[in-house]
Amino acid sequence: MIITVIGQGYVGLPLAITAASHKYKVFGLDTNLVRILKLTEGRSIIEDLSDFEIQIALKSGNYFPTSDYRVVANSDVVLICVPTPLTKDRKPDLSALIESVTMVGKQMKKNTLVIVESTIQPMTCRKTLIPLLVRESGFNLDEFYFAYSPERVDPRNEKWNISNTPKLVSGYSNTALLKTIEFYQEFIQPIIKCESLEIAETAKLLENSFRLVNISFINEVSDFCAKIGVDVSQVIDAAATKPYGFMPFYPGLGAGGHCIPVDPLYLQNSAVEIESKLKLIELAETINNGRADYFVDLATKYLGGLVGKKILVVGLAYKPNVSDVRESPVITLITRLRQKGAQTLWHDELVKEWSGEKSSLLSAEYDLAIIATPHDYLDLKKLGNIPILNTRGSGN
Repeated sequence: MIITVIGQGYVGLPLAITAASHKYKVFGLDTNLVRILKLTEGRSIIEDLSDFEIQIALKSGNYFPTSDYRVVANSDVVLICVPTPLTKDRKPDLSALIESVTMVGKQMKKNTLVIVESTIQPMTCRKTLIPLLVRESGFNLDEFYFAYSPERVDPRNEKWNISNTPKLVSGYSNTALLKTIEFYQEFIQPIIKCESLEIAETAKLLENSFRLVNISFINEVSDFCAKIGVDVSQVIDAAATKPYGFMPFYPGLGAGGHCIPVDPLYLQNSAVEIESKLKLIELAETINNGRADYFVDLATKYLGGLVGKKILVVGLAYKPNVSDVRESPVITLITRLRQKGAQTLWHDELVKEWSGEKSSLLSAEYDLAIIATPHDYLDLKKLGNIPILNTRGSGN
């Protein structure tokens, strides 16, 4: 079986490499030519896969990085794993997905199984993607198969990966559903069937909306605990001893990445369109977006003002041990500190370079260090005796 995986990032690349290891012939398609060049040379572009694993896949003869959409014409299965971020006004941005689906429609052959893994709001498959495939391909709905199976990828998670994370699957038709299950079950277990496309679409948004609401809540609890002089981490540990009805979440600078701060707004936008109310999501986003200002205020109190102060922000990525800066709340923190007149530098040897700036060295030559993203490699002893503001706990 020949498959094409469109999008070779945190979602599509592990999927392509895993499928290739199970003897599928896999085209890893991406329009980013630099990314394709690195993969062709056997260099990984994500932390979850090593250069060696990419090289093994290339040598097997089952993995072929490419930027040419014409490979779709020979593919039995096409998986679309492109980003669906937010626009500048915080609305769903489906431009990359629409472009990919359009190109697939132009190239695919009859009886192709098209699976979308990108995050979308409910009814997008039925109202937008399927009609687009029909129009661009010229095929009737019974001449190809369509499925939706939302990605569940947590970079650097040592326990849950492509193979063992439960996989939600849904199909436009029962035949499409069965074909999708048959495909995925070769390298993923367990498979969870959803009765409709809309159930799978909404379930994905619910997963991360749940996380955003709880992260925002625990951040407010953290602020409360700081004011009464209680260590919030001890409060969480105590509550977590309850064997039912409680799930621990931990405070920080706010949720970042391609899922938690984004997916709830897809659900919120869908609710607005049908005149429904999801007030908790709106409130959670407001709290999440305000975390940077909270820590700027703390830094101001620490230093008695920020104008002319030299501050080092430690960690730029949105989570520990990755280089991904998408929706990173650290960027907002740096921006706010600079707006207040602080000379703000950042250190992150995983990110290395961002917005024309390079990672600064850890040293004691600062008025304050703010721990934003605690990568495992960090040696905080290099900061000497300078004051440290820790965003991952009770403040200091």
